[in-house]
Amino acid sequence: MKNALIWGAVIGVLSAAWLFITHAMGYDTYDDKTAPFEYLSILIPVAGLFFGVKGYRDHELGGNMGFLEALIQSFKILLFGGILAVFAGIVYINYIQAGNNFTAFSGRMFGALLVGLLSSLAVSLVLATKSNKVD
Repeated sequence: MKNALIWGAVIGVLSAAWLFITHAMGYDTYDDKTAPFEYLSILIPVAGLFFGVKGYRDHELGGNMGFLEALIQSFKILLFGGILAVFAGIVYINYIQAGNNFTAFSGRMFGALLVGLLSSLAVSLVLATKSNKVD
């Protein structure tokens, strides 16, 4: 659980930092248009999940991990990271960029959820070492 907390915190803090840095650069979330550089934020959960699950596999499981173990660890990491990112998003919407931008921002949060789920599946497939069974 400690590994999931650490890597979830890394993902959450980096996601929050991304949100506030893009605001400081003059980008806003008032419209439904997505800027091309926004797609770089996908690297945050992908890299965090990869290194978090790899560390779990190598240090806590002795290098031998099944797909289901990796998927559960990925979901734990995403849960903690998502809680921090959503909290930062609530602070951002209510205090930093207050206004009528809830629909645009909630669409981005839903997109982040989909990216996280697909990333967890991909990372679990890549890092599973027990190839003869699912678990």
